[in-house]
Amino acid sequence: MRGRSIGAVPQRAEASEEQTEQTRTRVRLLIQLTTRHGRYRRGLVQAAKSLRPEEAAVLADLEAHGLDVNQLRDVLWGGHVLIDDPDLYERWRFPKVTRQRLSSHHRTMDKQTYPDLGMHGPLVREKLHGRTANGTWVQLEKTPAAFGAGHRLPTWNDVQHLVDFVVYRVTKRNVGPWGLSAVTERRPMYLSPQLSTTVPLPERTNQAVAETLAELEAEDQDVYDATHSGLVRRFPGPVREDPLVELMPAPGRGRGRGLFGNSQVWVTETGASTARRVLATERQQDRWTLPSAPATRPVEVVLGNRRLRLSARVPTSARRVAS
Repeated sequence: MRGRSIGAVPQRAEASEEQTEQTRTRVRLLIQLTTRHGRYRRGLVQAAKSLRPEEAAVLADLEAHGLDVNQLRDVLWGGHVLIDDPDLYERWRFPKVTRQRLSSHHRTMDKQTYPDLGMHGPLVREKLHGRTANGTWVQLEKTPAAFGAGHRLPTWNDVQHLVDFVVYRVTKRNVGPWGLSAVTERRPMYLSPQLSTTVPLPERTNQAVAETLAELEAEDQDVYDATHSGLVRRFPGPVREDPLVELMPAPGRGRGRGLFGNSQVWVTETGASTARRVLATERQQDRWTLPSAPATRPVEVVLGNRRLRLSARVPTSARRVAS
């Protein structure tokens, strides 16, 4: 029985042939960059030439979530990757090539609702991924084992997969399609981790902040009533029963106070180009320069094994004596 995830799942947009080929070309270039350092099993470059669109899509999604060239090396070696994005679980469920798999990863998850999914490919060999409590995990394996639902006789691939498991138990490294990786499930690679959190303030602090904000809003209202300027009429200050609401983050609500605190206003261009143009057109004679140095003489200061050469100014009285 095929398990299904709960809730609406965003579907992958159908990419054109040109977009698919651009993604494949980009992933091939990333693989060529990562092969310049590190040891790999033979055939990686040739496998990259036969890269399938589904394989390229998985690696492109990892790159979009922060994967760099050095981390790609561990992924190709079989590193265990955690991404705080649950939508990737369904995005990587490709209709014609994805199948259910049995694995020992993340046993606390409900495998009936979120079964582990595998996929063959010349580059990934065996791509295995599943759900975590907060996102998606993925790992590449050397041997494309066909463990799944139903009863059948073991094949030679299953025997090789068991051999890879023995290597893992001995070396404490995952056996990936192109090498061994120390990035295991116990020490995984994190991409796009969700590290933000909200800590409530003490009740007295909330009350003091609310009273202060209420006083500020009352002052703004007094200014509005007194001036009635065009700017104030166009951008009135927020008036809420609870002034702390706009300071508390929530979906669909901005943060901050003031004129543009919760508005959809952002800077699209800085004034650096304007400042550069003004400085470039400034007249040479108007620029500040160092004053001309009067009569000086060299002075050498010895600090331990170091010598510091300075230029000392000669006082007018000393110059008269010397003359």
